[in-house]
Amino acid sequence: MVGEVEKKRVMRLGKYELGRTLGEGNFAKVKYAIHLDSGHEFAVKILNKKKILDLKISNQIKREIGTLKLLKHPNVVRLHEVLASKTKIYMVLEYVNGGELFDRIASKGRLTEAEGRRLFQQLIDGVSYCHDKGVFHRDLKDDGLLHTTCGSPNYVAPEVLANRGYDGAMSDLWSCGVILYVILIGYLPFDDRNLAVLYQKIFKGDVQIPKWLSPSAKNLIKKMLDPNPQTRISMAEIKANDWFNRDYVPANPYDEEEDIFIDAEAFSMQGVTADKEEDPGLPTLINAFQLIGMSSCLDLSGFFEKEEASERKIMFTSNYSSKDLLEKIEDIVTEMGFLVQKRKGKLKVMQENKGHKRPGSLSVAAEVFKISKSLYVVELRKAYGDPMSYRQLCSKLSNELGVRQEILATQV
Repeated sequence: MVGEVEKKRVMRLGKYELGRTLGEGNFAKVKYAIHLDSGHEFAVKILNKKKILDLKISNQIKREIGTLKLLKHPNVVRLHEVLASKTKIYMVLEYVNGGELFDRIASKGRLTEAEGRRLFQQLIDGVSYCHDKGVFHRDLKDDGLLHTTCGSPNYVAPEVLANRGYDGAMSDLWSCGVILYVILIGYLPFDDRNLAVLYQKIFKGDVQIPKWLSPSAKNLIKKMLDPNPQTRISMAEIKANDWFNRDYVPANPYDEEEDIFIDAEAFSMQGVTADKEEDPGLPTLINAFQLIGMSSCLDLSGFFEKEEASERKIMFTSNYSSKDLLEKIEDIVTEMGFLVQKRKGKLKVMQENKGHKRPGSLSVAAEVFKISKSLYVVELRKAYGDPMSYRQLCSKLSNELGVRQEILATQV
């Protein structure tokens, strides 16, 4: 009976048969697929055009597709083709199984140095390749919001948190250092429930490394987690490091020139309504760690932000004082039609629709943390409510109160 139900759920997309849902976010879902002619497995990312327009990210999606076309490496997920309908965009991607590295460590503990070195070599190969193509990781997405879930912002470099212009390549190496620490030691190098305390730990870069770790591995981690990006170890120096080079077999980019089909309908928004298109000058959405995290034998997605973050907790940085932020938040959300309750330096923002927790209702807590003399973080936590209304509220507040950084990323 179960098998019959599953068969009824099968969908067709051209020569692909779509099956179970592998993941789902705010404006997209990923489904397992089989190519009917070859029998090969794929992952199909399905994007909703209306939600893309509502979130004003259509240009980022175009750049994501354009960037994926350039990347052909064993440790970077591959784009095979892009199909479309009037309402959906279908990105046919390499299918990667094996689960998340974070889950493996959480259940079975840290890896041996030999195992960890092998994964770290793959990570560095993928990141280095992305850098060569002009693709860098960054903590702030194009909406200016700092998403925190599954370990983030624990891996973010101090110069990024400090809201200064930064070198994307060097900040990536800090993040790689955090990953290496977790792989070999089994927990995060910088962690605290209090966000302000966590940020201070990252700024200081005072990492505690267990004595049982080999001196060479310990030395590499310390060089990668140097809070000063000017003296932090470089990609070339990592590749020349003795510990890294042990049993190292570099992964080579693919040689074949695959002709990636992209349906022109994918970028057609006729018949799809939205308020206004976004500023095309915004930086690219593509994230090097998301790309390599989807690659074979190396799934790092558990360490980084996911689209589901918009359903729980969102933060953005600001230069307004704590007092001014709370006052401005109250003014903005009141104009949007929300009710506000104040309690012990926190705000509770509410919007009820014909009764508690019914469709259209929303309840969000807002709190401000002081990070430095001129830097504050606003944390928004959704208790319950409509995801789109929550997203609009967060975007409105971050756009009017947040700080925009100069992001060193190539636009494709």
